[in-house]
Amino acid sequence: MSIGPAPESRRVAGVGVFAPAKINLFLHVGEKRPDGYHALESLIAFAEVGDRIQITAAPEFSLSASGPFAAALPQSEDNLVLKAARILARRAGVQQGAAIKLEKNLPVAAGIGGGSADAAAVLRGLQRFWGLDRFDLFPLAAELGSDVPVCLLSRACWVEGRGEILTPQPPLPRLATVLVNPGVAISTAAVFASLNARSGTGAVQPPRALESLWDVIGYLGDAGNDLEAPACQIAPVIQEVLSAFDREPGCALAAMSGSGSTCFAFFHAHDFARGAAERIAADHPDWWVSLTQLAGPDAGRAGPEI
Repeated sequence: MSIGPAPESRRVAGVGVFAPAKINLFLHVGEKRPDGYHALESLIAFAEVGDRIQITAAPEFSLSASGPFAAALPQSEDNLVLKAARILARRAGVQQGAAIKLEKNLPVAAGIGGGSADAAAVLRGLQRFWGLDRFDLFPLAAELGSDVPVCLLSRACWVEGRGEILTPQPPLPRLATVLVNPGVAISTAAVFASLNARSGTGAVQPPRALESLWDVIGYLGDAGNDLEAPACQIAPVIQEVLSAFDREPGCALAAMSGSGSTCFAFFHAHDFARGAAERIAADHPDWWVSLTQLAGPDAGRAGPEI
């Protein structure tokens, strides 16, 4: 499909987009597929913390970054954000570039979306900026990476395949949540290479409506994350994070997201979550600690037009 740029009457100077953090509430790994990817099964939610992106008109594509994790971004021109912008322009027949400003608030290579969330947000933002309402972004998202399709939706989803098969779920309760990253970037390939035991797919069915913390805890049960054990072998500090959560009053569940190293915990009340975040941050000033909550179905909300 080739759609030209938006008519002059629809153009704006720029748009803002939010790229929320992804959380794998559980993650099961199946056998390796003929294409080299492992079959996956996961229930994914999003948090109300994330990166922010601004897009403005420019003759060429450029990316500038600010924020606490800007220095950790890949400096290559093959950055996933720029790759997403260029492939959309090429496939949609848009003959213009864009200046992309990224406020990088999420740690890099951390199991919570990161570059995938940013790439998906750029696709959403450019679709709106260029007036490509009828252009299907999902094939491009699947090409860019396993997490990009779900980040494109940025809402609770049941995820299968290598990440390209999505079933949107009813909104999850806005649980008080703390995210902690111990400052260790882990290679997803290395974690999969160290994987010995796996749950396989099909052991857990998509949930019915989960309306409370107890519904979530009851549903997740012992589902767990198959990648947590190999990630802890590679980076034992992940187990320190989980132990820190376990010591906190009001902690109902703690686990690792994705291939690590970020861990999340749900709390019985926001006050418990705030206290945990403050204590963990004080005890480990070199860790990234974020007090947040699960987001609603509008997690990937668009920012204002400029």
